[in-house]
Order: sequence, then structure tokens, then C-alpha cells
Amino acid sequence: MKLTGNILNVKNKRDDRHAGITLEIDKIEYITHKKDGKYYQPFDLMVELDEPVTLTGDCLARKEDKNLPEGEYDFLVYDKEGDDYVLNENKFLSVLLVYDDEEHEHILSSVEYTITVPNDEFKVLKEEQHKLRASKKGIGRKKR
Repeated sequence: MKLTGNILNVKNKRDDRHAGITLEIDKIEYITHKKDGKYYQPFDLMVELDEPVTLTGDCLARKEDKNLPEGEYDFLVYDKEGDDYVLNENKFLSVLLVYDDEEHEHILSSVEYTITVPNDEFKVLKEEQHKLRASKKGIGRKKR
């Protein structure tokens, strides 16, 4: 995770002027809701990326929530389609900033990027991650 620019400049409305703010994310959490018995339950899958995903400030708008702890900020994520920006209800970004008294600036502490996907897409992602982990660990190889 890497932050370039001041993400606190992003306000509750999306603005093109914040295109210089970039956030590189190396982990994505995928969530789906499956019926577990009688009720729907959330299931999640954490995926670590080889190439980080870059979000720019022009695709973000801060969510107003007065109940968040100090230094934690939630953002709505917009997708850029041509010249238009469309709010994506399935994407969510949460950032935790810590203030450094000596440097007098905010430091990025953690990033949580969540994407809600349908069940069939979640199954495909889970199978891909399982195959990737199995190939890294060498499961299924013959012992000599």
C-alpha cells in the first residue's frame, strides 16, 4: 500500500481536481452473501495481488460517518466509463491514517478495499486462489 498526495482533500463529492492523489492497494477482499441454513451470511476471500491496483482521488468521494474512530475514513468508489464517473455500490474503501507529531503529517496505516461479487464469480476467484496456493506450495508433486 502506498499513498501519494493528501487523501484528506477528498470531500463528500467526487471531484476531477483530485486526480493527482493515488493509492496503490496490494490486497483486495472479495465478499459474497450465501444462504447458510436459514439466513444469508457474508463469506470473504482475501487476495494478495502481484501488481497493485491504483485508485485515483478523482474516483473517490468521502462517506460522512460521525461514528468512525479518529483517523479512519470511508470512501465511495466510482468507476470511470469513458468520460463519465459511475458510482459502484459494490466497491468500498476504508483508510486508517495516523498523525505524526514530529513530521506534522498524516501517515497511511492501513487500507481495506472490498468488492462485493456474485456467488458464481466468488467460486471462480476461490478456485483460482486455491490453484495458485497449491502451485506455490508444490502440493501434488511426487516425493523422491
